Formats: sequence, C-alpha cells, structure tokens
Amino acid sequence: MRHVTLIFLLSFIITPFLKGVELPSVISDNMVLQRNTVVTIWGKASPGEQISVKGSWGENTSCTTNDNGKWKTRLQTPEAGGPFTLEISGENETKEFTDIMIGEVWLASGQSNMEMPLKGWPPQDTVQNFEQEIQNADYPDIRMFTVARNTALKPQYECSGEWEKCTPGNAPEFSATAYFFARKLHRSLGIPVGVIHSSWGGTPVESWTSRQYLENFKPYQSFFAQFDTSKQVREQFNTWMEEQPVIEINKEESEVDWSKYDFKSGQCANADFDDSGWKTMELPQNWENTEVGSFDGVIWYRKTINIDEDFPDNQVTLELGPVDDMDATYFNGVKIGGHESTGQWQTERSYSVPAKHISPGKNTIAVKVIDLRGGGGIFGAPAQLNLSANGDTISLAGKWKYLPVAQYRNSTFYLFDVSNREFYERPASPVLLNQNTPSALYNGMIAPVIPFTIQGTIWYQGESNTGNAGLYKEVFPAMIKNWRNDWQLGQFPFYYVQIAPYDYGEGTQSARLREAQLETLSLPNTGMAVTMDIGNPDKIHPANKQDVGKRLAMQALSKTYGKDMVCSGPVYQYMRITGDTVRLHFKHTGSGLKAKDGKLEDFEIKGQNNKFIQANARIKGNTVVVSHPDISNPKAVRYAWDNADEASLFNEEGLPAVSFNTAVW
Repeated sequence: MRHVTLIFLLSFIITPFLKGVELPSVISDNMVLQRNTVVTIWGKASPGEQISVKGSWGENTSCTTNDNGKWKTRLQTPEAGGPFTLEISGENETKEFTDIMIGEVWLASGQSNMEMPLKGWPPQDTVQNFEQEIQNADYPDIRMFTVARNTALKPQYECSGEWEKCTPGNAPEFSATAYFFARKLHRSLGIPVGVIHSSWGGTPVESWTSRQYLENFKPYQSFFAQFDTSKQVREQFNTWMEEQPVIEINKEESEVDWSKYDFKSGQCANADFDDSGWKTMELPQNWENTEVGSFDGVIWYRKTINIDEDFPDNQVTLELGPVDDMDATYFNGVKIGGHESTGQWQTERSYSVPAKHISPGKNTIAVKVIDLRGGGGIFGAPAQLNLSANGDTISLAGKWKYLPVAQYRNSTFYLFDVSNREFYERPASPVLLNQNTPSALYNGMIAPVIPFTIQGTIWYQGESNTGNAGLYKEVFPAMIKNWRNDWQLGQFPFYYVQIAPYDYGEGTQSARLREAQLETLSLPNTGMAVTMDIGNPDKIHPANKQDVGKRLAMQALSKTYGKDMVCSGPVYQYMRITGDTVRLHFKHTGSGLKAKDGKLEDFEIKGQNNKFIQANARIKGNTVVVSHPDISNPKAVRYAWDNADEASLFNEEGLPAVSFNTAVW
C-alpha cells in the first residue's frame, strides 16, 4: 500500500499542472477571420497536450503542444459571411468564441495620424464632421482590434486589446483613418472587414522594425551595442522607478480631469520655494532637445524676473506661446491660468496677470507642463515668450530653471521627490526603453499579433523621420520586408500614406521624406495614397481623414480586389529638355491632367547657377511644360518641394500629383 502511494505521489509531483487552453487576446469573440484561406490559430496549454480547433462552418484541425506548451495550427475558412463560432479544445477545457465573421482583415499601423481617433483630440485636433460621422458609424460587420501601447526589449507573445463592433458607442475611439478605409472596403465589397490597429503617436519607423533588420544599418549597430552594454544600469534605473510612488491613469487621456493632479504645485509654484539646486534650460524648445532627452511626464519651469517700478501694472499679459501638451501657470505663487486638457499642444498660451500680484523687484513665474507623448515643453518662438503691458515688454526667452517631478510610462505616473532633486540623482542609463527606442514597438505591438492571418497592411507614418530622410529611404523598405518575412504570408499588400504638407520649420526636409516614400513603391505590391491637397500647413494632424482612408481603400480596391479604377494621382516619370523648356512626363494621369483653380503653382526650375527659382508651368496634353525667361539652359525641375507646399497638379479623377525633384539628391 505504501508502495502504491509513493508511485502516486511521484506521479503527482512530475505531472505539470494543467492550466487549460490559453489564447492570445486577438483571438476572441467578435473577431474577423480572413476569408477563403487557411488562417493561423495559436495559443498555449500543457506540454504534449492535444488541441482541436473547430469552426462552425464545417472545418476542423488539430495539433499537439510543444515542450513549452505552445501550439499553432491552421484552419480553412469559407466565403465571407457569419456569424460563426470557433471552438478550441484541450484535454481538460473547451473554449467557444462567438459572433465570428469571415471577411477581409487588414493591419493598420503608424504614428499619430493613424492613431488619431474618430472623435479626434479636441479642441485643436478634430476629424472633420466627426459628430455626424460618429452618429452614422453603425456598421456591425466592421470590427476593430486596437493594440494597447506597449514597449518591449524582445518580441512579445501577448498584447492587450479586444475586438469591437463598429457602433456609435465604440467608433469614437477607432482610428479614424482605419475606420474610413474599412468603411470604403465594406461598402464596395459588401462583406465584413476587420482591422487590427496598432499605432503610437510621435514614433519613428525604426521603433516598428525588428532588431534583426535594423542591425543591417550602421547607426543601429552602434545603438544596440550600447544598449546591450547598458543592461545593468538600465535594470538599476527600472528598479529605482518601481520604488517611486505612482498615480495610475485608468481612463482615456481625453476623459481625465488633469487639473486635479497638482504634481507638487504646493512647492514648485511657491514664489519662496528654494530652486537654487535646479538645472537650467534655454527656452523655448522641446525638452527632448536638451539633456532631459526622451521623456514623457511632468516638468516644472521657474523663472525670476525683475520688474521696474515704472512698469505698468494694469492689463499685464503673460505669453508663453504653444506648450506641449498641457500647462498650469503661476505668477508669484498664484495660478493665473492653464490649459489642462489634451489636444492643446498648438494653443498659444496668453494669461492676464492681476495687478495685485505684481510687485517691483523680483517676481517669480512657475509653469507646470504635462506631456503624455512625443515632444514636450514650451516650444514656440522666442518672440512668443514675454510679459507685456501698454507697449512695454519683458522678454521671457532664455534661461529657465527646470525640474522633472513625474515620469509617465504605460498609463502610470512615477512621482519624484522635489526636495532632494531626486530626478537629477537617479540611476542614469545611456539608453532607456521607450516608444522611440529602435525595435521597441515591433516587439511590443507588432510581434504579438503575428501570425494572425491578414490580407495586407495600411500605414501612416513618417512625420517623426523628416530629420533623417536619407536613412528612412533605407529603413522603411526594410521594415516592410521585415513584416512580410515574419508573417510568412508572401508579399502581402502594403499601402501607405505619403505625409501631408506641414510647416516643420527649419532643419527638416519633408519633401525628401516624401521622396523616400515615393521610391519605396519600387517594392512589389505596394501603393501610396497622396495627401498633398488635404493637409494643413499649420496642423500636423489634418482633419480630413475621410479622403485619407478612401485613397488607401482605392489602392486596395484596384490592386488587391481587381476593381477597374484610377487609384493614384500623377507620378513624375521622366523629363525632356528642349532649348529653354523642360517637358515633364507622368504616369497615372487618368483621364488627363488639370490644374487646381486653373493655375499650376510651386514649380521651380534650376539653371547653370544651381539655384531653383519659381517657374512658369502649363499643362500640354498629359505633360507639363516648365520654363523661366531668365533661364536659357535648364538643368532640373522640382514641384511642391517646400515643407508646406500644397498640390496644384491633379488628374481629372481629382487625385493630386506626387511632389518630386528631377535632380538627384
């Protein structure tokens, strides 16, 4: 009897505990599976366990888990339709997923212009007609899975998110571009459409590319070498961060009452607070351009100014220019104003200062800045920072004292003590993990949805790479190859948006970035939606997301689904120089070329002095003839080449021409 008991106990000890069947979150109720193909279903269970998968449309498959308990199998799908159920069984558990639709599945990814929800980011950044669009967004056969933000050092198995039906209640949080793309496909094809949406505002292309592919480029080879050697310091930093008190944000950022979070205002806003140990920063500028580096969170700024006795004390205005994202501003310890809701990053701050709070001599200005993503700080022009009254002005540009008091990571604020300058004394790492870290978003937000079977990808990104267009020219195509290789679905369709006109300021060359995007069309099965006519030179988030989604869908309808339609505007092909004129030839001219309002603008011509000047341009047939009376021997032509230049050349179908430069760059 004792012998039998011993055998039983040993058997119990060495047999793994059966946890049942675990599925990634992207496999769930309400999902859409790609039609007429073999889709991948995967998950976890105990090692060596038999798994069976059964679709209510009459197909089934099975497999056995490996030594790590992971399993993957493939299931045949039918024609579009539904709703269906999907049953996944292990040896001790069966899970059933309901309301499954069969249709077309696309991945939507990129930065803020893809992330921008249908409701927008009011009050500054909204989608045109968003209230009516939301009210009409009743398409239960359109489903969207939004991948929660996450960064990671290595490819992750799982992500957070859920499949949601398109209803007026859910649609406000959907990616606007992805929604309008899906709506166009749904209306045109008459079948269910599913979108896996994975994007993060303000992020560069290298964040979305795997380490394996980035290490083919020298700048990233040195980065990863440094990253690997800083592991110990990075772990020390993360340990230190976990020891700090936290505030967790459990709501959508746009729904948070940010004014209730004072973030040490009792100390940092106080005129008598001792800030002698604070470091200094030249303002205006984004703090990412300083030693602060890539940082999301809360920074206090302080500046002491001297006010003469004869300075007017009535109708005094404090101006800070734009602040990214939110601010609360104090004068001599008294709050005089603030913009404490999201979407205000382009709003110029202007606050009245009551005379009773102004005194001759020293006066202290304190500004709390909360930044949730991307650039942060007081970033306008020097002329926008001043204290003025009745024509007298005191410039506030120059040195300000600053102290970070909270860091924002994964919807959590980690709070720092201000009395001992805790942030300055933190364990420092030369390379920290954040959303801009090369490969971090591929690991955290793309890898977890591989190998969910998709038809293709739509992509809207590039604004964050306008400062390194030459490198983008190489990395963007590499990212496309990276994704295609990892999905193992062949050269699936990859359609992307060319960035719109926007005044990026000096030091950026968005036209070169657009040129890099244009050259990426050399990859097979790609397409580009041009937005030269629907941007906003003053806003990096154009409101017209309807046409962006529609133009992406036109690429898909034409190239993937075989619809007979013009899906591209004119694309420069070659030029012919005859005497003092240049004739430009295009492809994708559709039914013919036309000029906006009857006039071609922003064509420039270059002569022997190698300087471009504004040219005369006119349409002749399906070509454009360019000249200038002062140039007898033209060398090159460029079109819409400045950051904020907008389209004037179209085809008759109303699609704008791509910006171009015939000179080699």
